[in-house]
Amino acid sequence: MSCIGLEDDSISFLVGGEAGQGITRSGSLLGKALMRAGFSVFGMNDYPSIIRGGHNFYLLRVSDREVHSPADTADILLALNKETVLLHQGELSEGAGVVYDRQVEFEEGELKRDDISLFPVPFSEIVKEIGGTPIMMNTVALGAAAALVDFDQELIKQVISDAFSGRERIIEQNARAIEMGFDYVKVNYGDGFPCRLGLLEERPEKIMLTGNEAVALGAIQAGCRFYSAYPMTPASGVLHYLAGKDIETEMVVVQAESEIAAMNMVIGASYAGLRSMTATSGGGFCLMTEAFGLAGATETPVVVMLGQRPGPSTGMATYTAQADLLFAVHTSQGEFPRVVVAPGDVEGCFYRTMEAFNLAEKYQVPVIILTDKFIIESQKSAEPFDAGRVAIERGDLLIADEWTSEERYKRFKITESGVSPRILLGTRGATVLANGNEHEEYGYTTIDPEKVVAMAEKRFRKIEPLKEEISGMRPVRVFGDPNPSITLVGWGSTKGPALEALKMLGSRGVKARFVQVVYVEPFPTEEVGELLEGDGEFILLETNMTAQLGKLIKLNTGFAFEHVALKYDGRPFNPGEICARVEEVM
Repeated sequence: MSCIGLEDDSISFLVGGEAGQGITRSGSLLGKALMRAGFSVFGMNDYPSIIRGGHNFYLLRVSDREVHSPADTADILLALNKETVLLHQGELSEGAGVVYDRQVEFEEGELKRDDISLFPVPFSEIVKEIGGTPIMMNTVALGAAAALVDFDQELIKQVISDAFSGRERIIEQNARAIEMGFDYVKVNYGDGFPCRLGLLEERPEKIMLTGNEAVALGAIQAGCRFYSAYPMTPASGVLHYLAGKDIETEMVVVQAESEIAAMNMVIGASYAGLRSMTATSGGGFCLMTEAFGLAGATETPVVVMLGQRPGPSTGMATYTAQADLLFAVHTSQGEFPRVVVAPGDVEGCFYRTMEAFNLAEKYQVPVIILTDKFIIESQKSAEPFDAGRVAIERGDLLIADEWTSEERYKRFKITESGVSPRILLGTRGATVLANGNEHEEYGYTTIDPEKVVAMAEKRFRKIEPLKEEISGMRPVRVFGDPNPSITLVGWGSTKGPALEALKMLGSRGVKARFVQVVYVEPFPTEEVGELLEGDGEFILLETNMTAQLGKLIKLNTGFAFEHVALKYDGRPFNPGEICARVEEVM
């Protein structure tokens, strides 16, 4: 990779246009082609919270090193309409290239930049010449982009052929569109752009996927056999992926009539012995909270992915936030143990999902996988996942035809660990009860004070062994300089922008590290407390308004952040924003 004049060691594309012009698809296809050439990629889509229409765009960052988030600016703008150029010209790097339809005309004063290069290409004319449909303008743009950076157009043709396998006419038309867009740029502009993206010598196998897809794959590998959900952005991708794999995986996948129904179905399936899961966003999880409490009371292992978006109420359905942390930690009526884990990238989505199923069954508690729109709808390249890293552990579960013990089976037996032996419905010789009312060991309702206290304390005895096990799973992870003057602290999707910020800060001579809190409930008090000791400045990073992780840290460790960087406009951090906050603190 060679980019003359560009400050970063990556190059960023921005594809923009109207909804329906194939914005996300074209950006994703370009990313996959670049990945096949050996590059690492990160793609983020942006679309409004409306049913049809509006402006959409897709940011794609590519480098010969691993990339973790979009860049602050775009180097090449692929504009499928005039509006895209006018909206995004302020987000372009110095020397950026703008590829747009030759039919577009700009009035005097509309273009505010004189430090960018314009590359008009006859998108519409080429599509008409090949007998294609208007949406194929995006394919012409991909061919033009490939020529601009001297990238092998054959790789783009390959990924399009894979995407439209069996539809030969569409494949042929798109291949022709790529060729004509590529040739037009080469003939008319030559080497007019200073970046070259050739094949890398080392091209290790990689996959490109969203966080939703990684969670779904993690569930499959963990042995999930029942999934029920009601569609809700941004979590619907899990339902879509699993529905397409139901026969292959022998998983029962149900689109329920409501979030209430979905959660209760998951509890029922788990009660019958299946590893079970649902996914939703904030409003849907509100509807699930009573049933979530039922899972806590009946000690039924369930896994819930909560994909956050800005609220309150409907909020902004297609944007991102981290404002449901305290809701997840404290949700539902009464007190009972639960686990809340917040992965920070697609790799984390896969492995933490596998861990979630183990913890749910071993400790018979509900587990929340706390994500957000940025992490679960963005695409990232990664090494193929290793399912063998997390062995399936089902805990104290007896799978047998008959209960042979002389002792009558107690579903909620008081034990030293707080975990009761669990057997499946239909086991001969055993009565298996579930009761949302407070109950005694057999599961029958009770209001006896001693039995009520005994059952509450039994449930909470799980906390210490839970903490001990999670402590061995690296609940807090540290990246960057071992002797920092600046420590960034965050959780979830702030990881990607923070890691990119560390690289930028390092190039400026700033010693910095990032502390990622992965498991937030039970809270890793000792691990976090130790990392917040010593000299240097500490800056809290969150995409919410009230510093919710900061509140949890203060509650559990007593540490109060003097410096915070909070963003709550529905967009993720840019690495440059984090660096700017560091400079203010220093």
